[in-house]
Amino acid sequence: MIGPPEDHREGSLEAPTRHPLAWREPEFYSESALNAELARVFDVCHGCRRCVSLCNAFPTLFDLVDGSATMEVDGVAKEDYRKVVENCYLCDLCFMTKCPYVPPHPWNIDFPHLMLRAKATSYQSEGASVRDRLLSSPDVVGRIASVPVVASIVNRAAGNRTVRQVAEKTLGVHAQAPLPKYQERTLRRRIRRRKATPVEPLATPHTKGRVVLFTTCYGDYNEPEIGEDLIATFEHNGIPVRVLEQEACCGMPKLELGDLGSVERLALRNLPALARSAKEGWDLVALVPSCVLMFKKEIPLLLPENPDVQRVAEAFYDPFEYLSLRHKARLVVTDFKNPLGKVMYHVPCHQRVQNIGPRTREILSLVPDTRIEAIERCSGHNGTYGVKREFYEAAVKIGRPVAHRVEQADADYFTSDCALAGHHIEAGLNKSVKTLHPLSLLRLAYGI
Repeated sequence: MIGPPEDHREGSLEAPTRHPLAWREPEFYSESALNAELARVFDVCHGCRRCVSLCNAFPTLFDLVDGSATMEVDGVAKEDYRKVVENCYLCDLCFMTKCPYVPPHPWNIDFPHLMLRAKATSYQSEGASVRDRLLSSPDVVGRIASVPVVASIVNRAAGNRTVRQVAEKTLGVHAQAPLPKYQERTLRRRIRRRKATPVEPLATPHTKGRVVLFTTCYGDYNEPEIGEDLIATFEHNGIPVRVLEQEACCGMPKLELGDLGSVERLALRNLPALARSAKEGWDLVALVPSCVLMFKKEIPLLLPENPDVQRVAEAFYDPFEYLSLRHKARLVVTDFKNPLGKVMYHVPCHQRVQNIGPRTREILSLVPDTRIEAIERCSGHNGTYGVKREFYEAAVKIGRPVAHRVEQADADYFTSDCALAGHHIEAGLNKSVKTLHPLSLLRLAYGI
């Protein structure tokens, strides 16, 4: 048995804190140092096991331990550590909601960032497959796949069973995994000639009353309707909205891959324009919780020395967090025309770990004759994890309890702030349920 550090204090009552990642230091990529830290943390996890229900990383670890000759971590082969790492998709829920040994506890357990270190070490030594490079480049793929004519070809191929079977064998993208469609009329193309509603922004103690929308790769290329719904609902609430002239991917897919150099390059492309907008008195919002998380939490831990990083982090909001802050100042319009009935609402992991509270449920609950029932469980999609051949079945299994709750609810709508998570659950339903993004539901309630 490896054993934990000398301080055996059980748990901590202090607020969790995170340390910047020393990803530029050579020791960060030392295989021997990494394996020693993995063994130390795995031993603590083995003795605790609180996180067994969160994802497939922990059951994988505990099965390896229980199946070893010693039934301890020292009986697990070092090469099998990778099996645990590959099943972590950096949702951060173990750190934020379960682990009693996170910093400032002396044991200093940050499981997701240790998995990130392991992914980065593997990426540095081995690189990435063609599939993983494609899946982690949604901005590049989106620009190509949204070209007129190309979009229709890509979408037809994604819906063709034979093509999907070939793609599974050659690329490793599971044939049954739902793939997003690409739009010729992207969000930027749709709003290019849009005439913004002239309105004088009203500031509150926490908001400037005008926002710059980070469209995200998904919001621009795959479901531009969500961006249109945000613009419509925000302007209905007296909040002017504009988009950046150019933006790159937030970097979350590259982070999941362990390609930290690309995360930095993408951040340096986005930060100047975002920081300039914040300095000019604009707040920032994004259509995908993972993108908000990157700018608020992850990039500050990767680039703590960059002066633009903190300015952007402080100006960034989840859309419903923003509306909630406006609602506290009595600036949210409540002239709803359409009730929503019963809504099953899936709370994405990357929104939960931002500790902003149930703001989407709060705002949708303002609609008369509407009841929101929240589901705080992982969808199983988890970025690129849910479409990979080797993880698809695990992704479906993880999301099955959410699908079961939705099926049993007899609800009018199913919704999730993460559109990808929502569609992953939708694909696992045995009966049809109307699935709309929360911003689309809000616009529907307003009747605008």
